[in-house]
Amino acid sequence: MTASGGVYEEASSRGTVDTEAVPPSLADLVPGARAVVTRVVADGVPAVVRRLYDLGFRPGAVVEAVRRAPLRDPVLYWVKDYEVCLRRAQAACVHIVEVER
Repeated sequence: MTASGGVYEEASSRGTVDTEAVPPSLADLVPGARAVVTRVVADGVPAVVRRLYDLGFRPGAVVEAVRRAPLRDPVLYWVKDYEVCLRRAQAACVHIVEVER
C-alpha cells in the first residue's frame, strides 16, 4: 500500500504508524538530503522499473534531492553526475536508505 492510502492512513488514525508497511522512498527525501537506492519496484509495470534503471536509479546508487517544485511535484534529483526530474509517483518506486551528507 502507498503512503497516500491503506495501511499508513489506517495506522495513523489509530495513533500508531507501522514504518515497516511503508518503506522510505525518494518521494520522502527532503531537498538537501542524500540516500542510497536499495531497490526499484513498480507493481505490474516493468517498463517503469526499466526506465528508472536506465536513468541511474539502481541499487547502490547515491541520490541527492536538489530542489522541489512549489507544489512539491516534481522533484529534481542528482544521480550519477547529472540531474533528473521525477514526479512523486515515479519517485515512490525507488526505495532508499537515507545517509548523512
